[in-house]
Amino acid sequence: MFKNGIREASEFSRFHPWVNLIYFGFVIGITMFSMAPHFLIATLLLSWLYSVLLKGKEILKQNACISIFIILVTAVLNVFFTHEGVTILFYINDNAVTMESLIYGLSSGMMLVSVIIWFTCFNVIMSGDKLIFIFGKAAPVLGLTLSMIFRYVPLLKERYSEIHMGQICLGRGEDKGFLSKIRRFGKEASILVSWSLESSIESADSMEARGYGLKGRTSFNLYRLEKRDIFFILTIVLLGGTVIAGNILRKNIISFYPVYKYTWTGWSAATLCAYIMLMLLPIVMDIYGEAKWKQSDLTM
Repeated sequence: MFKNGIREASEFSRFHPWVNLIYFGFVIGITMFSMAPHFLIATLLLSWLYSVLLKGKEILKQNACISIFIILVTAVLNVFFTHEGVTILFYINDNAVTMESLIYGLSSGMMLVSVIIWFTCFNVIMSGDKLIFIFGKAAPVLGLTLSMIFRYVPLLKERYSEIHMGQICLGRGEDKGFLSKIRRFGKEASILVSWSLESSIESADSMEARGYGLKGRTSFNLYRLEKRDIFFILTIVLLGGTVIAGNILRKNIISFYPVYKYTWTGWSAATLCAYIMLMLLPIVMDIYGEAKWKQSDLTM
């Protein structure tokens, strides 16, 4: 079910591109502006879960490294540069290290990690043709640019793996010493840049030959807005709107300075449940799709 580390059959990816875009717009947008502890824990755990569902268990190591690094860096930087707060833990060169600044740094790191992991899921679901379909008419240059950006990240990784394997097959993979490794990496990077530049020239020639940029040019797509797409859009807007309404009405306000303070209310529970249900939508759909395909294989 996985090809190049990515799930081939995701039920949620079969939905209309607008459903995918609206979903990630709500989830990532809410995550970026929510610092409440229960929101951060929920979005971090469910972003991990969905990334594993899309890319397999191999992504766990990458997620762990990114999470630990970013959370530690943001916490340490905030502690050293922000000295607000009344709960002093200890002093470093007459600078107070407060519990409030530490909590704020950890919360900021968790929020940033969650956004990054959600964007990795976005990169899997929102393929290049979906971006061109959405932005192709209104902003064709933007659609093409976004499509190429998201395409080149995995493409460069795949090309570098091929180059590295080729060097090993030629007997150049046995490096002794740090300088030898740096020299080999520089050579492989040079090959990668040359390959990418040649490929970009071929892509430009191909686009010109296919009439890209000409007035009245149309593009083919198979996307049709169905009833289930409309139902999912309404569900996403309802759940996301509930969370946003709770934040606008200041029902999930958290204070870090001068004293860390957060009050749990009925609105907090309601918005948390709505947000968890929103984030679970693609996970439930992919698990349902997987079960459906396995059942169809057994019946055949």
